[in-house]
Amino acid sequence: QVQLVESGGGLVQPGGSLRLSCAASGSISNDNVMGWYRQAPGPQRELVATMTSGGNTNVADSVKGRFTISRDNAKSTVYLQMNSLKPEDTAVYYCKWIGEVYKIRRQYWGQGTQVTVSS
Repeated sequence: QVQLVESGGGLVQPGGSLRLSCAASGSISNDNVMGWYRQAPGPQRELVATMTSGGNTNVADSVKGRFTISRDNAKSTVYLQMNSLKPEDTAVYYCKWIGEVYKIRRQYWGQGTQVTVSS
C-alpha cells in the first residue's frame, strides 16, 4: 500500500504562482513514476507532468514553460512549481504514483488539491 499526501493548492490571481507537493509513504519501490494530473469540472482527468525516479519527465504542452516538475527521491516527494497561472489552469490537481508493490505493478492517487486561478 502507498499513501499520498498532497499540499499547496489554493486561490491565486492570474499571473501568480503556486507550488504543489506530494509525499509518498508506505511500500515504495525505488523505481517509480510520480506526477500530477488535473480535472476541471467534467469527467476527463488530464496529464500535467510526470517524472520518473531516474529524472525523465513528461510535460503537457499546455503547461510547458510555465510549470516545472521536480522530485526529491530521498523524501519520496514530488513537486509542481506553477508560474504564470491562467484561469484555465483552475482544476483539482491529483498526485499519482506508479510502481511496484511486492513485485506487482500498481498505481495510487492522492486525494486531490484545488487550484483556483481567478481575479
